Amino acid sequence: MKICFDVSPAVHHHAGLGRYAHELLSALVATDAANTYTAFYNDPQELLPAPPLDQLPRVRVPLGAKPWRLSALISHLLNLGMDRALPRGDLFHATDHLLPRLKHARTVFTLHDLIFQIFPEYHLPLNRWFLKLALPHFLRRADAIIAVSECTKRDAMRLYHLPAEKIAVIYEGVNPHLRPESDPQKIAWVRAHYAKNRRFIFSLATIEPRKNLIRLMDAVRALHLRGFNQRLLIAGRKGWLCQDIFEHARKVGMQDKIIFLDFVPDEDLPALFAACDAFVFPSLYEGFGLPPLEAMACGAPVVASNTSSLPEILGDAALYVNPMDTANIAIGIERVLTNRELRAELRAKGIAQAAKFSWERAARETLAVYEQVAGRKRQVTNTG
Repeated sequence: MKICFDVSPAVHHHAGLGRYAHELLSALVATDAANTYTAFYNDPQELLPAPPLDQLPRVRVPLGAKPWRLSALISHLLNLGMDRALPRGDLFHATDHLLPRLKHARTVFTLHDLIFQIFPEYHLPLNRWFLKLALPHFLRRADAIIAVSECTKRDAMRLYHLPAEKIAVIYEGVNPHLRPESDPQKIAWVRAHYAKNRRFIFSLATIEPRKNLIRLMDAVRALHLRGFNQRLLIAGRKGWLCQDIFEHARKVGMQDKIIFLDFVPDEDLPALFAACDAFVFPSLYEGFGLPPLEAMACGAPVVASNTSSLPEILGDAALYVNPMDTANIAIGIERVLTNRELRAELRAKGIAQAAKFSWERAARETLAVYEQVAGRKRQVTNTG
């Protein structure tokens, strides 16, 4: 097969969606010698995917995000094929919640989440409008849908009445470079560089309301009032509706105890996970929840929300809290900070749990979906 794979979220550094596109296509190329892959993306500039994807044949639509999204939507509404914008191929894999209308290729659509339906107040109005209008067309016309969790599959079936057999659940993976940091000098360096040699609680998330960072800050403030002195380090790029989050730290007088790190290079993450006293992920809703799984892979004791896909993905290797209850978040963190045996148990269980998830496995299961879709195409061609 000739497979065209949308790497737009990776080119544009879109947090979890970007990591998914980069890691999955890298694993597909590494494990699949039978098919050929083309990296597709939209961008008005000559940006390149990160290695090793920069070595693939590439096709770029020279449009920014809004014009490209509008073009894709219009193609569905008017039943206009967009095949000329793409290389001739057998299959197109959409990874960015955006599917162009294609008449001469089979399509696979990855559905990461339906958070805009479940927490619409945490999406910008235009983005919410676009997804409400466009996503039903994309899901209906895709030949197959990949959901990143059973939770996401259930949401899709409930909200769009999709047949179960159209949706394959394929879990994301953990990059093998994410493992417990064994170099004490590296751990000492990140502690000095990022935490000013102070003990710290760590969180990794795009800075946006759904990640529930205001309640996390309030929980850490409550711990400080009870005598704990760990700083809170929050890594992640700015998302939408983020200003209130930054202002809240100043409002409650925690600006010297809460450090927003912005983007942190991947090579520093294992040492940060190793150095933290706890990794806390109080998100209100996740389609998968990769950061706490990556923290587990590196040996961090994880405190996570008891909602959405997180218990499905993290199993019995996390300490769960109610993300709507600030006091409960604080109690969960305190349990980890004060109980050495619990920390050791969570570290050991976390490493074992994370080992169940690999991008190589995700690639094999994705390839099976490709072959199933292509087989249906051959069957239709032969009977026609």
